[in-house]
Amino acid sequence: MSRRPMPARRFASSPATALAAALVLSLAATACSGASGSSGKAASTPRSGGHLRFAMAADPGCVDPHQAATTDALYGARAFVDSLTDQNPTTGQIVPWIARSWQVSSDATQFTFSLRTDATFADGTPVDAKAVKANLDAVAALGAKSMLGAGYLQGYRSTEVVDRYTAKVTFKKPNEQFLQATSTATLGLLAPASLKLPADKRCTAKLIGSGPFTLDGYTPNTSVELTRRKGYTWGSPLWKHSGAAYLDKLTLRVVPEAGVRSGSLNSGQVDAIAGVAPQDQETLTGQGLSVLDRPNPGVPVALSVNTARPLTKDPAVRHALQTAVDRDEVVQTVLSPSYLPATSALSSSTGAYADNSALLAHDPGRTRRTLDAAGWVPGPDGIRVKNGKKLNLKVILGANFGPNQTVLELIQQQLRKTGIGLTLTLLSLPDYQQARGAGDYDLAWGNGTRNDPDILRTAFSGKLLNLGRIDDPRLERSLDAQAAEIDPEKRAALVATAQRRVLEQGYQIPVFEMASVYGIGEKVHGLTLDSTSYPQFHDAWLS
Repeated sequence: MSRRPMPARRFASSPATALAAALVLSLAATACSGASGSSGKAASTPRSGGHLRFAMAADPGCVDPHQAATTDALYGARAFVDSLTDQNPTTGQIVPWIARSWQVSSDATQFTFSLRTDATFADGTPVDAKAVKANLDAVAALGAKSMLGAGYLQGYRSTEVVDRYTAKVTFKKPNEQFLQATSTATLGLLAPASLKLPADKRCTAKLIGSGPFTLDGYTPNTSVELTRRKGYTWGSPLWKHSGAAYLDKLTLRVVPEAGVRSGSLNSGQVDAIAGVAPQDQETLTGQGLSVLDRPNPGVPVALSVNTARPLTKDPAVRHALQTAVDRDEVVQTVLSPSYLPATSALSSSTGAYADNSALLAHDPGRTRRTLDAAGWVPGPDGIRVKNGKKLNLKVILGANFGPNQTVLELIQQQLRKTGIGLTLTLLSLPDYQQARGAGDYDLAWGNGTRNDPDILRTAFSGKLLNLGRIDDPRLERSLDAQAAEIDPEKRAALVATAQRRVLEQGYQIPVFEMASVYGIGEKVHGLTLDSTSYPQFHDAWLS
């Protein structure tokens, strides 16, 4: 089967198709929000020059796109690497970028990319088939160090250099999601010279990409510095203008406190900020600043269960958690209209989303009956007890999203009413990731962003990272089958089965759908959000 630049990928379930369009809906009621996913108030002529200062919530930890595991790490990576393809944030369509066209075998095991011939890395080396092979080989060699890439390339066999500008990628078995994966920054292209560095060195090195900006340097816990790439002419067709970026320089500054970020924007110390706190949205717009927001596709913000721990190994406990959380109260009390209560294992803006809100209905009476039937009885302090063990669950959370702790404190109150205790442990991102790897938790708080339902496999497959220690052959069959299925309707049905299985087994307690909310200064124009809701700086300019 041959595929040239593909039409919009549509899934069989009507919600998925409808909600693909919802990707660009600004669900916030903020009057100044960029409903089309772009910033800028007044129409005026773009100008080149200027230094845009962007504040983000957390230290990237690693600027190597192949190893980046957080949104903050991918902000910078997205600016200095190109991808083989891009994804239309409105339709989900995969479009050319470095690859002018592609062919996919009928069984989705081979992907042949025809590359444009004019792209170069910042060191002058060509972006050719050898470079594509070197990059995919390098990501595969990273294994678990590429948390996202390991899933994208599962079953990777090899890349063949067919000729200088044609590369054929082969998998051991069908891998339908791979084409969308080529649009991600995770599989962005680095110069072969950068790939020769040891993996740990690549996290802090001045990596060489072919993107519209060059990476000048990364100072941990301080900033990522980038400069415009002169002569850049091979940008994505989804961008508003061709040629070099408008901005001379771009600084991504680490400012952990949400209030400090908002204050810095208001005082003009920075030009744009990520992670606007819900309580700050109205304040910013009231001060004449813009808020650019967009729902994130992927896995909702959730309590992910460690099924290997004694307490959460009990299915009754997991089922009880599912009905004990009042998701509407969380959104209405702590968050803003930019956020939605979770209704499935996927966010509603993700292709093949299936509405499972009935499984997630708040029902404390049912929670109590479930725990009663399983032998968990109220203890002297109200927390339930069974065989001498208290039903007190350890939750780990990172500090990368301001309302995390407040949301969990509310959930803590909700669960206590049914006899479930929560102990919150706030960790730095490196410590959080270490704790997840070590399994030192009952519940882990977090989400995942990707505009393809295969993110379910990344999150819940026992063949990948499997941070939840899940052993469920029935779920595994659905996850594997959807990754291999090339018929959109059949794939959507398999994704729906997997979503329901995740919720019915209580592997995930979804709470709300994450949204990316950015604060934009008056001088900033043309800042847009890509299909994963990350900022796209190529078209941004300063007045």
